[in-house]
Amino acid sequence: MQAEEKRSKPAVDLASLEPTARVKQLANYGAVVDVDPNVPPRRYYRSGLEMVRMANVYLAEGSLENAYILYIKFMTLFLEKIRKHPEYVTVPPSVKAVNQAKLKEVMPKAEKLKQKLLDQYAKEHVAYQEEEKKRRAAEEEKRKQERDDAKLAERLQADENKKDGNTPAPHLLHAEQWAVSPSAPAMDGVLYPDDFANEPPRAPSHHYQPVPPIIPPSRPQVGNASVESLYGASRLRTVVVPAALLSKFLRLAATNTARNVETCGILAGILERDQLKITHVIVPKQTGTPDSCSTNNEEEIFHYQDQHNLITLGWIHTHPTQTAFLSSVDLHTQCSYQLMMPEAIAIVCAPKYNETGYFALTPDYGMQFITNCRQTGFHPHPDDPPLFHTVTHIKVDDAAPVQIVDLRR
Repeated sequence: MQAEEKRSKPAVDLASLEPTARVKQLANYGAVVDVDPNVPPRRYYRSGLEMVRMANVYLAEGSLENAYILYIKFMTLFLEKIRKHPEYVTVPPSVKAVNQAKLKEVMPKAEKLKQKLLDQYAKEHVAYQEEEKKRRAAEEEKRKQERDDAKLAERLQADENKKDGNTPAPHLLHAEQWAVSPSAPAMDGVLYPDDFANEPPRAPSHHYQPVPPIIPPSRPQVGNASVESLYGASRLRTVVVPAALLSKFLRLAATNTARNVETCGILAGILERDQLKITHVIVPKQTGTPDSCSTNNEEEIFHYQDQHNLITLGWIHTHPTQTAFLSSVDLHTQCSYQLMMPEAIAIVCAPKYNETGYFALTPDYGMQFITNCRQTGFHPHPDDPPLFHTVTHIKVDDAAPVQIVDLRR
């Protein structure tokens, strides 16, 4: 537990930084946005809308730093990066118009939020300076007391020597001269008495000051966690999965399962108190086979999500005759979800084997490998190191409600 607390402790007290420096760190992190030329630009436009939805939730809940990062990310993506996409010209004018309207809404929000953060950080900085002043005064008082104690001990020893008729040897050092700085670096090895056999005693020649911790530009800190952890692979938000979701989806898919045809659906939900909660499974018009399933008319899905203010959190599909795993085609599908939302999951139901898998691509290897893979259809992938894993950032909730929305009707 102590080691865990130590890891979560910030590298430096952020209140010691100037307010403008702290806000700049947030902006720098938000501005780190990559556009993959192999991902259709329409997908970025969809992701952008969901980004703003999450930012608005963070803002309403008072999580100002998270909101500011997402607003900056949205503005960076659509004011700078998306125009470099090779298929940018194929984006319909209507989609661009919606995006422009959203930019006009977000930009003043971000500016207002920036000022709010500056004011908050300024108060924290003043409070920090006052605390530092008190701390330094207390340390100086402690050092003064230690010096006074050392002098008193020296006088008492001198008095004792006079009583005994002894005088201190001229080469002996005063007690205070032997004080070793608590911040001196540790020795590489243990020195034993024999190591000093031919050396006269000597005081240390240098006083070492501790090196202040430096926050790397790529990992600015916020509160007790790095900024990176707020919207990145290092700290995934919990995805809440309603326990009733599986039985409801399998009942809906039963007809297809009996015909040995896969069924798929979109996991959608909301952001609430830094948790991603699945509230809907949207089953779109689709074409299924024994080992694949593809969606049709995605605009219907987008329309429903926009109407209900929903965020895409992953997908679910059945394996009628196989076990629960991610095929090569599934890996590419999951990659497209995970690129937009690091927490996105793939739920695979294998009713024949009574198995359910909650999967994602491994962030350190699988994501990069599949992103760079240009093959289509079913094709072999290496198994080692693993390309996907069972996720640990989910929580199955017995009480959480879920709605199955069947758009096939």
